Amino acid sequence: MPAAVEPLRPLLDLPGVDPAATAAREAVDLLRRHRVLRRRSAEVSAEAALHGARASAALDGADYPLAEVRGGEITDPVLQGALRVSAALGGLVGTWRVAPLQVLARLHVLAASGRTEELGRPVLADSGRLTALAGLVVSGGGVPAVVLAAVVHGELLALTPFPVANGVVARAAARVTLVAAGLDPRGLLAVDVGHLERQPEYQGASGAFATGTPDGVRSWIRHYATAVSLAADEVAVAASTVTGDPPAAD
Repeated sequence: MPAAVEPLRPLLDLPGVDPAATAAREAVDLLRRHRVLRRRSAEVSAEAALHGARASAALDGADYPLAEVRGGEITDPVLQGALRVSAALGGLVGTWRVAPLQVLARLHVLAASGRTEELGRPVLADSGRLTALAGLVVSGGGVPAVVLAAVVHGELLALTPFPVANGVVARAAARVTLVAAGLDPRGLLAVDVGHLERQPEYQGASGAFATGTPDGVRSWIRHYATAVSLAADEVAVAASTVTGDPPAAD
């Protein structure tokens, strides 16, 4: 592959990044040996999506018990936006591969409806960095899906392209990246649960990524890979909720 389409490849040389990405991939691969995911993956995916939406909203300050979220009576606009985004992700994968800026606009409309009149329109004075990020999504950057998703997530948090709901949009964009890149084709990973479980690290590492230093970028990618591994564990929790028993591996 020409170097021109592998601009992120040097990230794999940062200490600990390649092993962390590999460990995350192995954790996801392990899920494929669970019988319940082959039999009832749609139900498990729906449950994981609920867990993920609840966690994404909590990371933005709208923290509600899962039972109350499941009950459908909470009208908090942050939570409602996260739920709308989570429900729509599967239908955005194909467009994300070829027109990521279009998907970002749609994600913002879903996440921020009722919170701002500036829906789907970035407020960046210089949109060059956002355009460059879209190019990385289309090309793949020459790196594993976990690393690409981490970069997407970190860049969107750093850029804050929209007036509100940037966190929900960034987390959703990273999740759709994992699906589009083939790591999580069925959308089973509630990665935001992993971020919430390590919330202080999530906040610190994302801030470090925004500095652009090698240590900051390394810290964020390793955090993201850990969150993916934790999300793989969360799939087992979601599966047990659906079936009443822990999913057994073949």
